[in-house]
Amino acid sequence: MLQLMFLGGIGLQEILIIAFIVLLLFGGKKIPELMKGLGKGVRSFKDGVNSIEEETKKELESSESTQQKEK
Repeated sequence: MLQLMFLGGIGLQEILIIAFIVLLLFGGKKIPELMKGLGKGVRSFKDGVNSIEEETKKELESSESTQQKEK
């Protein structure tokens, strides 16, 4: 049984039913477009997180160098 942490005890049958419903709602041609958009959103989010991490590292390095110069 496939268990996903954020979905609780969801099994293979439930995943197949959900996939079938999505296929019925959006059609076979629209699903790749939706996944492409989702991928772009995830990539944009990761880029934002990485830029925040880089800015934080730069600030830490600059504050450490300033403290070392003061000594």
